[in-house]
Amino acid sequence: MTTLDDALSRIDEWKVENAATAVVAADGGILASHGDLEQPYRLASVTKPLTAYATLVAVEEGVFDLDSPAGPEGSTVRHLLAHASGLDFSEDRVRAAPGARRIYSNRGFDVLADALSLHAGIPFDVYLDEAVFTPLGMTASRLDGSAGAGAISSAADLARFAAELQNPTLIAQQTLDEATRVTFPGLDGVLPGFGAQRPNDWGLGFELRDGKSPHWTGSRNSPDTFGHFGQSGTFLWIDPRAGAGCVLVTDRDFGPWAAQAWPSFSDGVLEALGR
Repeated sequence: MTTLDDALSRIDEWKVENAATAVVAADGGILASHGDLEQPYRLASVTKPLTAYATLVAVEEGVFDLDSPAGPEGSTVRHLLAHASGLDFSEDRVRAAPGARRIYSNRGFDVLADALSLHAGIPFDVYLDEAVFTPLGMTASRLDGSAGAGAISSAADLARFAAELQNPTLIAQQTLDEATRVTFPGLDGVLPGFGAQRPNDWGLGFELRDGKSPHWTGSRNSPDTFGHFGQSGTFLWIDPRAGAGCVLVTDRDFGPWAAQAWPSFSDGVLEALGR
């Protein structure tokens, strides 16, 4: 049987100059890793779950609530987190009524961060650091630009976040459960890099595996899997049924190579775990 170390070493076969990966158990321990876990990488859209988590902390702290108005008319914090506000991918252009379509929106997360900053009275990057990075010991992590795609972090720090997503300490379990189940069910949309999905299910800042096909996670990943991937060649997934999560950082932008390599890589990890 393939060992977990063997499964992770497959990243050496990719045409990637630098990469690191780790598998994190439900109790927070790192089961195996490969590569330099301390090297920082651009996260691209793996920034979004971090921004979402800071938003959930803000909700619990009473800064605002999920149904507070934010974004286009009729939109709320909940809509922005779930890519259901109707905002365009990158522009302040409304393409649909709130709750009508799943339109993946970087701009929506910038609008979300602006709303949080306005209600909290401090810059969003400061709030993110104080609410998430510092308490989790994510010392290599920072926001350098967009709240939707501008974070820099390391595999070690993402492993700490993966542990938090399995046993939350910064928010209530009930809040995390709400964030990782379908929000605005039944909405169709496009999963970047993988085409139209019907439905294209999302939680609050987390993309949901459900029955999507094709997908960046593996065929062995359960429908309960949640996480995100980034165009910079990064991903983070948590599979509650497997009792584990996996993080990957690389310095090669997402493309056909990743769409082919990542699902089989995840399947190898889950096979090694006996899942």
